[in-house]
Amino acid sequence: MSAVLRRRGPVALRFRRKPKPADADAVRALARRTGVFTAEECAVAGELVYARLELGGRSGYHFVFVDRADDLVGYVAWGPIPMTRASYDLYWIIVDPTCQGTGLGRDLMRRTEEAVLARGGGAVYIETSSVDRYARTRRFYRRAGYRQVARLSDFYAPGDHKIVFCKTLIRNA
Repeated sequence: MSAVLRRRGPVALRFRRKPKPADADAVRALARRTGVFTAEECAVAGELVYARLELGGRSGYHFVFVDRADDLVGYVAWGPIPMTRASYDLYWIIVDPTCQGTGLGRDLMRRTEEAVLARGGGAVYIETSSVDRYARTRRFYRRAGYRQVARLSDFYAPGDHKIVFCKTLIRNA
């Protein structure tokens, strides 16, 4: 994908799919800036970048990165679910707090869904936590057309349930 510049305020945003070695640390820093993710979660977000850099397409991880000047302000990671024919996981979607509420998250979601459709995908699954700090995230998924399809009680910890969302993608005629 060639770089696409889009104006949001005084500085243009640049969208790209190819990870760079510096992205792993930038993703961890981006996740920390949200104030939502634990230290362990921030580390895992960066690990996906390392896996892609090391294994290339065999990693199964795909990305869209959003840069504003020299700063990473958005990130989405997704990939095919092993042993399925047309199902994909959305692993991470993170938007810098300074860009939240601007439509950047919706744009990243749309780009992901378009890429999944282009690869023959038919459904996207997202898992998240039931704890209060993820309430805004769950609302975002619902507004994006995802529906809750599962709740696994006490999955992450007592009182911290795994919530699974799904959206069936439809090709435009």
